[in-house]
Amino acid sequence: MGFAVRVYEAFKDDEVKAKVLAEFIEKVEEAISNNQVATRQDIALTELKLVKEIEQTRKEIREVELKLTKEIEQVRGEIREVELKLTREIKDVELKLTKEIEQVKAEMQVEIEKVRVEIHKVKSDILKWLFGFFITQTITIIGVIVGLFQVWR
Repeated sequence: MGFAVRVYEAFKDDEVKAKVLAEFIEKVEEAISNNQVATRQDIALTELKLVKEIEQTRKEIREVELKLTKEIEQVRGEIREVELKLTREIKDVELKLTKEIEQVKAEMQVEIEKVRVEIHKVKSDILKWLFGFFITQTITIIGVIVGLFQVWR
């Protein structure tokens, strides 16, 4: 039995008062059940729970930050190792290519010298041939002139 009915029973001698009080108590009970008013203790407990959850969340965030910082540092270390390795490999390749270039240059110099010697030899042969040709031509011309003089005489 609700409070409104009890008040009505208690004051039923004065029906008007009993009815007014019963309606008032009904309205108060209805308001309390609808609003579910929180007490200070409820608020304090909720606040404590929230503070605890906030601290737990902050702790978890710090743990994640630390974990991520460690992972970032590890990745940076790996990147430095890869950079050093690549730098070494690049230097090795540069040295190898420099040696190969120098070798090719030396081989080209040898070939150039061979070609120069061959050119000089060809020039010499051409000069010999030309000299022989001139001498032969000169002798031929002299022979023709001598022949003409003998015919005109």
